[in-house]
Amino acid sequence: MLVRFWGTRGSLPVAQKANVIQAKIADALVAAGGRTFADVSEADAFARANLDFATYGAYGGATSCVEIEGADGAFVVCDMGSGLREFGIDSFRRIAEGHPPVYHLFLSHLHWDHIMGFPFFGPAFNPAATIVIHSGHADAETALRRQQEEISFPVPFEWLKAKFQFVVHKPGETFDAAGLTVSMVAQYHSHDSYGYRFEKTGRAVVYSTDSEHKLHNMDAEVVFERFFGAADLVICDTMYSLGDTLSLKQDWGHSSNIVAVDLCHSARAKRLALFHHEPTYSDADIQRMHNETIRYEELVRADRSPLEVICAYDGLEVIV
Repeated sequence: MLVRFWGTRGSLPVAQKANVIQAKIADALVAAGGRTFADVSEADAFARANLDFATYGAYGGATSCVEIEGADGAFVVCDMGSGLREFGIDSFRRIAEGHPPVYHLFLSHLHWDHIMGFPFFGPAFNPAATIVIHSGHADAETALRRQQEEISFPVPFEWLKAKFQFVVHKPGETFDAAGLTVSMVAQYHSHDSYGYRFEKTGRAVVYSTDSEHKLHNMDAEVVFERFFGAADLVICDTMYSLGDTLSLKQDWGHSSNIVAVDLCHSARAKRLALFHHEPTYSDADIQRMHNETIRYEELVRADRSPLEVICAYDGLEVIV
């Protein structure tokens, strides 16, 4: 399987401001120290080798949308945040190359940052497309239709031309979708949230966002230890620091990088992707959290196998 991140922010989309871009350029010029480069590729090679990711790159600003490539003849996508628009455009390219116009979309929950990309999802207007929307919410169709009522959006749901199917699943059940074995777990979040585990040929990817894990009730986390068990990749809500989740933002429905590491270690997962980044965090803030998470993992590892900690960004691809 190949996991492709189209949107990694939480709550609302964000864009880089001019002063932030200017600061990145200034930092890069200082690092270059007066060097000259023969061409763009030479400058690019220098930047990759000498600048940190927060200076040379960007974590992006689109909200949650993650593609899992490797299903049998279908697109598989988790959540329909603003990143869904760009995914939809790219899927047209692949359809032109012969990919079937079949989509399986898995919803963690129905808050706007996770469905706001749907009105701009080009394939929904394609009469040749089949779109299957999987959810643990019986009101998923209601939420999508309401989002496109005239008071909110100029294009009503009835104008969409694709063939739609809404499928409601129950936590704990295992089912097949597009050649993948899928299971679902209930998560603590307003109006409920659901995590998904996708398995194929002995590999497993877990998508678990908008889930609050409470330190005073870690006995309840045994369910998640099993759900994350030996996963090759766990994409996990790490929106806040541990301090925030214990004080200012308790019961906000999100979790921390520290708890994510502890759960993945207990589950003996192989790789953790930090995800659902706080929209007020700069690239430097997110990179700092990534570095702190790596150091924490090293401190608590003890005799357990190493857990690779990566930080999701828009455009990242991970082979599983």
